[in-house]
Amino acid sequence: MKDALLLAAQLMAVSARTAPKAAGRDFVEIKIIEGEDVKKLAREMHEYGKTTGKANFDRDGKNVEDSEVVILISLKDAKPVGLNCGACGYSECAQLPEFIEGPEFKGPICAWRLMDLGIAMGSAVKTASLLNVDNRIMYRIGVLARKMGLIEGEVVVGIPLSATGKNIYFDRK
Repeated sequence: MKDALLLAAQLMAVSARTAPKAAGRDFVEIKIIEGEDVKKLAREMHEYGKTTGKANFDRDGKNVEDSEVVILISLKDAKPVGLNCGACGYSECAQLPEFIEGPEFKGPICAWRLMDLGIAMGSAVKTASLLNVDNRIMYRIGVLARKMGLIEGEVVVGIPLSATGKNIYFDRK
């Protein structure tokens, strides 16, 4: 199954890469991890949940531990689109300050760039669905993948992949 999941991950990466991006500028980064990187990520998620007291890092860490492959998708050096729309909280794009390190991610970020990330994620999981590969978009994966340096970017999400008789990412305790 691992080879099939790696192929699915590669096809999901193609979907994320070719997803529409605002103003045709692409700030999306994609990385596929497997093997020891996945196991280390799961261990770090468990530990982070314990040390911070934040809920569900252990639950999601268990899902990662039980996954063969994880796709990481991030926004890296995402520049504002230039619409001066105010969706980010500033009336003009030029007012948007440099990224500030937050507790888990950097911001503020142009709302349209965050939509680019969302569309890329949606395109990737659509492909997984077409291939009948179990998956789930998880913000908690992104927190630790970023802290561990598995992928660069201001905001990171992860999509673990599994192929078993029952989807391990739902009906969780």
